[in-house]
This record gives sequence, C-alpha cells and structure tokens, in this order.
Amino acid sequence: MILTVTLNTALDLTYRLDRLRPQADNRVREAAARAGGKGVNVSRVLHALGHETVVTGLAGGPSGDAVRADLAVAGLTDALVPIAGETRRTVAVVEDHLGDSTILLEPGPVVTGAEWSAFLGRYDRLLPRARAVVLSGSLPGGLPDDAYAVLIRLAHGHGVPAVLDASGDALHAGVEAAPAIVKPNAAELRAASGTADPLAGAAALRAAGARAVVASLGPDGLISVTPQGSWRARPPRALAGNPTGAGDAAVAALALGLVSHTPWPLRLTRAVALSAAAVAAPLAGDFDPTVHCRLLQEVTAEPLPEASTAAPPGAVQPDSAQAPTAREGESRCH
Repeated sequence: MILTVTLNTALDLTYRLDRLRPQADNRVREAAARAGGKGVNVSRVLHALGHETVVTGLAGGPSGDAVRADLAVAGLTDALVPIAGETRRTVAVVEDHLGDSTILLEPGPVVTGAEWSAFLGRYDRLLPRARAVVLSGSLPGGLPDDAYAVLIRLAHGHGVPAVLDASGDALHAGVEAAPAIVKPNAAELRAASGTADPLAGAAALRAAGARAVVASLGPDGLISVTPQGSWRARPPRALAGNPTGAGDAAVAALALGLVSHTPWPLRLTRAVALSAAAVAAPLAGDFDPTVHCRLLQEVTAEPLPEASTAAPPGAVQPDSAQAPTAREGESRCH
C-alpha cells in the first residue's frame, strides 16, 4: 500500500472555456467538482494503475463532506481526520485555445493543536501497512513549518521511505529530515536553492538532506539527481491540455518506482510518460491511457554530468539491490 498525505485537502472546481476574458462575463462550457489536493491526485493515479493506496489528511465542513463523498464514489480508501474548519476550494479555469489554465487557491482552514495530534495518531497507525508515503501540497494554517519533517521522521521510524512534494519553508524543513525523494517544480527548486540552474539546484537539495531530487521542468520533462547518477527525460513533443495534476502523476510514478526499486533511468521515463498523459486528460488526477502507453515506448533518459553528493546520514535506504518489478507503474498497455 502507498499512503498519501494531503494536509490541505480541497474540493477542486474545474471550469473549461475557450478563452478567459478578464473584467468581462465568461461563459463556462463545462464544469466539474471533485475531491482534490496533490496527495488525493496521486492516489487517483495509483488507483487507476491498479495499485493499493490510502488517502489521509484533514477535512472539514460541507466542502470536506463533499471531498469524502467523492472519494467514496472514486473507490479510494478514506482515512481522513475530521476537523472543525472548512476544507478549501480550488478553481482551475482551463482555456482550450491555449491549452493552459489559471488556478485560484483558497488558503484553507486553521488547524488546532488537538486536531494535529489526532492526525499524528492516525498517521502513525497507518504507517506499518505502507510501503511508501507521499507527502504533498501546502500546509493549512495552524500547522508548524516542520510538519512534513515530523511526518518524514515518523515514517523513518517504521522503515517507510517518504516522497516529498512541497514548497517554501515546508520544503526547507522537510529536506533536512532526509526524504527518499523530493519533487519540486522549477520555480520551487529555484526558490529553495537560490540558483536558476536546475542541476545545481537539485544537487543543493541533495546536499541539504534529500536522498534524491527529481525536478519537473514543464514541457522540458524531468531531471533527477540521485545516489546512482543524474538523468534527464523529456516528452518527444509538447502536449496541449490541462497541466494541473501533471506533477502529481509524476509523483505517483516515482512512488511506484521507489517501492519496486526500479532503476532510476526507467523510473524517470515512466514518470515523464505518466505526467504527459495527465496533461492530455481533462481533470487533475486523471491521465489518458492511450497517450501513456504510447509515451512509455517513446520517452528515454539521457545521463547528465554528475551532480551527486554523499547520501545524507540517517536516511531510509529505499534503493537497495533488488530486481525491479516488471511493468511496475504502467497501465495495461497492449
């Protein structure tokens, strides 16, 4: 089982229209509402690929009820902890003529100390069943900046490797707790490392404590800096669609590669294929199976100049020698 943590869950609203006109009336052609937040999107992808996953985090109010109802409809195992505050809503406005989107993010609830303690208890009870844990997204108000660092160290105590997808102070603190993989995007990596060079930035996060760093560079694919070397993989062509959730699909593939000990070049190509297939799907948390299968045959990884650093002390060792599971992380491609 892969456990996903979404501390700032959301009710995701997606509006599709041809063109967004600021300061004018805009007629929406399609609208959808579903449970969201980065970890929830990761679990949706894992579930679609046929892997066991459990969703945990915090949810409250009518929006939280809607999130839990949608998880049930989707067949996702719900281990969310109830809180008094209202779960946030997010709005994605997708412009079809651009193949891009505008995202509006509510801040989310303020979590009390008692609610955080209740979550920590639930999380600690879930960890013994987990093969990996994915920690994704922003932190709601009331939680300390080192919340993810606390969760990574608890996972270490159970021998469970952690994948961290966060930004800002939560990313800084989390890296110091030695997660197995950190997955920033280009802007998050630049802010965290202080350099615009993605390879140097990824090496800096490795030096700060992360065992491996995978940076998403949008249409330019992914780069990885790992104990085994550094690689780049990119899609063979740009895909139009909704990029919201593409990074979450990449994280799902990376988590699968982590638990199956897939070699890093193959792990990276699978993450790029799944991420690009997510762009081709209309909603975050989905991917286009046909595009995914095609890209699995087309994406390759190329080695990059070495930018590795010594492994941080005290890290869980997730990449020990073990034969990779065949077709791990792939959809049913025929």
